[in-house]
Amino acid sequence: MGIGGIGIGPLLVILVIVVLLFGTKKLRGMGTDLGGALKGFKKALNEDEKPKDTTTESVEQKEKDTSKN
Repeated sequence: MGIGGIGIGPLLVILVIVVLLFGTKKLRGMGTDLGGALKGFKKALNEDEKPKDTTTESVEQKEKDTSKN
């Protein structure tokens, strides 16, 4: 049994059809673009997490400062 209930034979046929339709250069370019998009997405997620931590710290610091007064 292959992926999603499709056997290995039909998966190979689908792969051959896709290669014939798009060509290897186009598929390679699409793979590169997809990899770059995923890398950018992960980088954006990591950048989003960092400011949240600093904002939490600054809010906590402000609360401490106001409680002292």
